[in-house]
Amino acid sequence: MATTVPRPPFDPELEAVLVALADVLPSSLTPDMIPALRQPLPIDVPVDEVLAEAGVRRTDHTIPGHQGDEIEVTVLEAEGRTGPSPVVFHTHGGGMIIGDRFTGLPQFLPWITELGAVVVTVEYRLAPEYPDPFPVEDCYAGLVWTADHADELGLDLGRLLIAGASAGGGLAAGTALLARDRGGPELVGQLLIYPMLDDRDATVSTAQIDGVGVWDRTSNITGWSALLGDRRGTDDVSVYAAPARATDLSGLPPAYIDCATAEVFRDEDVAYATALWHAGVQADLHVWPGGFHGFDLMAPHTAVAQAMTATRNAWVAKTLAG
Repeated sequence: MATTVPRPPFDPELEAVLVALADVLPSSLTPDMIPALRQPLPIDVPVDEVLAEAGVRRTDHTIPGHQGDEIEVTVLEAEGRTGPSPVVFHTHGGGMIIGDRFTGLPQFLPWITELGAVVVTVEYRLAPEYPDPFPVEDCYAGLVWTADHADELGLDLGRLLIAGASAGGGLAAGTALLARDRGGPELVGQLLIYPMLDDRDATVSTAQIDGVGVWDRTSNITGWSALLGDRRGTDDVSVYAAPARATDLSGLPPAYIDCATAEVFRDEDVAYATALWHAGVQADLHVWPGGFHGFDLMAPHTAVAQAMTATRNAWVAKTLAG
């Protein structure tokens, strides 16, 4: 379905990529497509090959997740690292319905190889099999495990950053709220990469990105409906599941939020940064012109993607430097 609401144009370089992606990644994802979307793609490079080439060591741990059920986390660190090191707790993207703890590896690998950080990435359980609160509670359990094992892992808890993209950005924001409200691990910052924050489907940007781009309005409804079921859009939604609903953002760590002008999440991300400012919390907000959702991963060669990545990584470097 073509969009009927005028929207900002795509960047010309990115629009060319969208044309090439059209056959393998439709704009609108529906519930019946979830099983196929969870299958590996022929072009996927094995994670262990990427890590070996980068000189990064991987250690998997089985830990207690929500309700004490077993989940996995992976600790990624440079070969030969000596601690204590800054640490990034990572929550992956995938609309709450797809992906795994290595999704977004190109985003966080440089933090290990260039900034000397350790990344702990969590295999939270996915909806619809595991609806809210499983994903965010699994993430919080992983964050607490990371803090509890800081000494043996050689981590500097004074430089503990949480980071995630898309659904992972929403989960990072929700986990930061849980950490504040439960007196959990103290965070030096929250990196919210085009975060999925609002289940209510009520912004101008969600109306604009309907049948175009990547992760459009239909896809977003698919993701939120899987997570929340009949509660989506009602008053029965936790702020930890949909942080855009939070009315008290005071006491949260500084945030970095980036998004694009031509994506569903634009307006809720700008609103969240504004709400953080209103609560007295520092927030860096960057809205990249002409971008579609996830363009830094799908079109990393483009000028706007390189600018987005460089600006984001500069903030991560500054934040982890303490």
